[in-house]
Amino acid sequence: MSINFHIPDFTNHLYLNSILINTLERSPQYFYDDIKIASVFGNFGGCVWNGGRYLGGTTSMDIVRNITGIINEKGIPLRFTLTNPLLKKEHLGDAFSNQMLRAADNGLNEVIVMSPILEEYIRENYPDYKITSSTCKQIENIDGVKEELEKDYKYVVLDYNFNNKFDLLGQIPEKDRSRCEILVNACCRPNCPRRGEHYRQIGQEQIKEWEHKKNYLSKAPYRAAEFVCESMKLDLYSITEHSTHVSPEDIYGKYVPMGFVNFKIEGRTTPDTNLLETYMYYMVKPEYRDKVRLRLLNMLTKNHKYFAAM
Repeated sequence: MSINFHIPDFTNHLYLNSILINTLERSPQYFYDDIKIASVFGNFGGCVWNGGRYLGGTTSMDIVRNITGIINEKGIPLRFTLTNPLLKKEHLGDAFSNQMLRAADNGLNEVIVMSPILEEYIRENYPDYKITSSTCKQIENIDGVKEELEKDYKYVVLDYNFNNKFDLLGQIPEKDRSRCEILVNACCRPNCPRRGEHYRQIGQEQIKEWEHKKNYLSKAPYRAAEFVCESMKLDLYSITEHSTHVSPEDIYGKYVPMGFVNFKIEGRTTPDTNLLETYMYYMVKPEYRDKVRLRLLNMLTKNHKYFAAM
């Protein structure tokens, strides 16, 4: 049985993730047993459907195809974060978003959804994409989770407030636990009252940028308004104090024996160094962390110019 990690991000962290994937492939003895990179999630600049973290700019289809090829050649799917909660029908026809999905429509790649109208659109127009239900939905009662698991989703990413509440997690039928995905390193403080507001603000900024470019309001890039939140600046070891933090010991000692085998690591906009340390913490055996960390840092520095020139 594989222990699946879903990691960020195929744009901001392309070279780090490529190095991690290659190291796991070539030197599995340094990692916990049965580790697998099950997907790399994220999005490309220019996609108005994006959500969860703001992503500005534009992307050429050549870059979309190149990055898709780099990840897919390892047998690993891209999972597009199509979780903007404010989408309307007028946004479904966005040229770039549709071109992006067509370019990666090979039966391997996947999407994460929040908006019902976008989910319906994808099911009708891109039926080969496997669909994951986003944690952005903030389903905070266990009956709601059970209902979500009855739907046609590959995975359901649980709200992070369920983390370490094993009395509630134990109420999920055993047959469905392997389709639950646990967000292990949430930077948000437990029961954050601003979380939904933050997702909506990100969605609104994606739409404002889309309108800015669509209407040629200026040749200058769009500048998104910042959502001020101190939690976004926390590093790995700061968030270990949260009650919702899931430790490696809990993953391998509690979650996996219960049948939960899918784990999401967030960090689409975190620095490479923090994400690298997160990978060491969750995937690498303690006695090898220093060795693997140094190896990856050296390779990351060496390969940066190669990937930046793509």
